[in-house]
Amino acid sequence: MAGLFLGGTPTIATGAAPVIVFLGDSLTAGYGLSEAGAYPALIEEKIADAGLEGTVVNAGLSGETTAGGARRVNWVLRNDVDILVVALGANDGLRGIDPEDSKRNLLRIVEVARERRPDIRILLAGMQAPPNMGRTYTDAFASIFPAVAERAGVELIPFLLEGVGGDPAMNLPDGIHPNQAGHARITETVWEHLKGVLGER
Repeated sequence: MAGLFLGGTPTIATGAAPVIVFLGDSLTAGYGLSEAGAYPALIEEKIADAGLEGTVVNAGLSGETTAGGARRVNWVLRNDVDILVVALGANDGLRGIDPEDSKRNLLRIVEVARERRPDIRILLAGMQAPPNMGRTYTDAFASIFPAVAERAGVELIPFLLEGVGGDPAMNLPDGIHPNQAGHARITETVWEHLKGVLGER
């Protein structure tokens, strides 16, 4: 079972297994689902099924923005963390936050993570703004994530909600938060990138 990290003290198993922290918002926290149904917990199952080792900590917080993540990352990394998956930006896009501000926040998260844990591996999950924000904004927003990944030298997961965003069958009735099928699809998307990082250890 993944360690839950929503504001309290994370539950992290000791031992040689690498610790993987998912720093995210309600998409990561698993809004509307049980902890076991959220994609970080499903990733932990994937790790075990692949015969690899890894302890997952779900540091998803509903409503979190990239600015909030930048403020919180120091606290999240106060314990040993080997791999950090940054899955933030959805709320920035919904609120129309300046993409340049979001970019600076994401770069700050990477900077702080490397200051705290020089050997940490970082994956950045891309996000898209809703189309009603207009083409100029959505294009600028989408460009944040590959730009940050290239500048910071981190691995990019192009779009966290690939095959999920905009599909009613993959989302709760609010049309925003993934349902169980949606989290299963996110798991496959994230696993395609994470398994290689784990395999290198």
